[in-house]
Amino acid sequence: MLSCLIDTLSRAFDMLSRLIDTLSRVTDRASRATDTFASASDRPSNATDTFASLTDTFANPAAPRPRVRTFALITPTQMISISDLDFHFGSRTLYDSASLHIKPKDKIGLIGLNGTGKSTLLRLLVGEYKADGGSISMSKEVSLGFLNQDLLSYDTHESILHVAMQAFEEALKLQDQIEKILVEFETNYTDDLVEKLADLQERFEALGGYTMQARAEEILEGLGFSTEELQKPLKSFSGGWRMRVMLAKILLQQPSLLLLDEPTNHLDLPSIKWIENYLADYEGAVIIVSHDRAFLDRTTNTTVEVTGGKLVPYAGNYTYYLEEKEERNLIQKGAFENQQAQIRQAERFIERFKAKASKAKQAQSRVKALDKLERIEDVAQDAAKINMKFTFKVEPGRHILRMEHVTKKYDQKLIFRDTNVHIERGDKIALIGANGKGKSTLMRLVAGTEAPTEGKHQLGHNVIMSFYAQHQLESLTLDNEILQEMSEAGSKRNDMELRSVLGSFLFTGEEVFKKIKVLSGGEKSRVALAKTLISEANFLLLDEPTNHLDMVSVNILIQALEQYEGTFIVISHDRYFVENVATKIWFIEDYQLKEYPGTYAEYELWQEDREKAAKKAGLPSPSANKPQPKEEKKADPTPAKTPSPDQKKALKELAEVEANIDKLEKELAGYEKELADPKIYQNAAQLKDTTLKFELVKKELVKLNDRWEILAEM
Repeated sequence: MLSCLIDTLSRAFDMLSRLIDTLSRVTDRASRATDTFASASDRPSNATDTFASLTDTFANPAAPRPRVRTFALITPTQMISISDLDFHFGSRTLYDSASLHIKPKDKIGLIGLNGTGKSTLLRLLVGEYKADGGSISMSKEVSLGFLNQDLLSYDTHESILHVAMQAFEEALKLQDQIEKILVEFETNYTDDLVEKLADLQERFEALGGYTMQARAEEILEGLGFSTEELQKPLKSFSGGWRMRVMLAKILLQQPSLLLLDEPTNHLDLPSIKWIENYLADYEGAVIIVSHDRAFLDRTTNTTVEVTGGKLVPYAGNYTYYLEEKEERNLIQKGAFENQQAQIRQAERFIERFKAKASKAKQAQSRVKALDKLERIEDVAQDAAKINMKFTFKVEPGRHILRMEHVTKKYDQKLIFRDTNVHIERGDKIALIGANGKGKSTLMRLVAGTEAPTEGKHQLGHNVIMSFYAQHQLESLTLDNEILQEMSEAGSKRNDMELRSVLGSFLFTGEEVFKKIKVLSGGEKSRVALAKTLISEANFLLLDEPTNHLDMVSVNILIQALEQYEGTFIVISHDRYFVENVATKIWFIEDYQLKEYPGTYAEYELWQEDREKAAKKAGLPSPSANKPQPKEEKKADPTPAKTPSPDQKKALKELAEVEANIDKLEKELAGYEKELADPKIYQNAAQLKDTTLKFELVKKELVKLNDRWEILAEM
């Protein structure tokens, strides 16, 4: 028995000795490679570090791997050149001799009216469509990542983490090969196999294999998924959340050119802010098609407008584009008017002297000059204006809605706890925040289409409500013409008035006779919004009304709501839209509805002050997710037994703990009210003192709730 053990140990030491010899040869090879590369000053190498790391791996397989590593993107000097591009859809021309050069690190916002060909250009770049003329030349080193709405159809039972990690195709293949070699080591150990493993692990590390899961988790959580959701199958998520997974996969691929078609459509505000920060540090180039002005301003350094079949570049973000375009339009308008004046003068000369023999030659010369003249186009007006009031016949009372001590649960999942809602006539409210916090649930509670678990709902006197949500598009009658659909909305307006309303929503002339079924998503949204605004309702609930709308349509909706004389609540993640329509901001925190009495810009500054104050005091973020509060235990209906002395003592303590919990909850509510007052942020000492007290009370409440749970189970 002992001899067998000695023999086994001897073979093991022999294998270890050969492994060390092999690693020594590998390290020598790395050292020679380092010397070779060091002689070339323009090609620095980290080969020694790589092989030293590999040696450590073999010597200590359990050594921890680094969780964060930055990988430089290899981007060519000249990426993509679009020259004299022509493209048609049937008889319709989208591009006519259009040209554009895309350089590394360009962050381009691609803008233009719906239907001008923005998404088409992205599909031309990835090769889904073929140009009718001109060329798109691309460096061989360019890799493309394309986020588009077609990805919504992807379906699988695999976890969302697994789907996102498909971005690491080569690294995953190497991982499989490494695992097979490690299994083979158990029965077939050879020097060649050790060297093969060393080469594979070196390549695996260079590709970031040891950190790929951590990076995938970081991006998925940044896009709004919780840690627990990462192992859930993609199939269990809705379309919007699936799109986030596909976005994560594309970001993890780190292509040299990212093509993002409406990336914010399925994101909430926290996720939009996260991706803004991510793109700010992205090393490759990006082309973004978006109708979110604030997003474009924060993520782009170049704007390209698709207009008149051309690609017109502007050397700045969207705000710069607006200013620069206004200047260009002024210059173009002046040049157009000057040319028109010259044309009129020439035409008068021709008309006056064409019949006179002495001047006929000059008149004919001017006719030829006019024929050859390159005409300057007038400035196209793409900023629609609404010049009508959206009124209603029935004036509501002062109080539009009251909801008191409302609690809402779905099974054991708490959405709201003891929350209050008070809406007064004329309130313009924006409800913002992360998805999953209960925004749409709150709208249904307000609308009365869903009942609270506990609490009271009271609609005010003469309140007429209208609720707009994305499912409203499905309620449009597909075989109706637009004008007919508006007539059936019940507003009792005549055709002329309805056509005026439709004109404000960009439906002019014969377009009002289009069938609903042939309209695009954006056009259907405009019809549904127009129906909502003429419905005679004095209280509007608008859930994501800017989805599918281009910038011109969003601007129309802003004007309509500015001129609307009633009360409304709007859910939106479009910050420009919210800033221009809302005078109160609602947000959900600690399972309760909170209100900031000001504009979105003021709310953002207030939130920044709260975050800074909490950080300075060493406290958690006020907006961080809080654990669900403990649910009170219901009394057991069975007859109670005579309590033991220990149980009597516990019951007495339980009563004391409950009294203390009630007391501290009232204190906490008082501190929350103080911290909601903007004036407190003008006094740093008072802010620090109140914040500290707030957190101390909150911590004490957590302890008491835990103690209450223990006592209640005794």
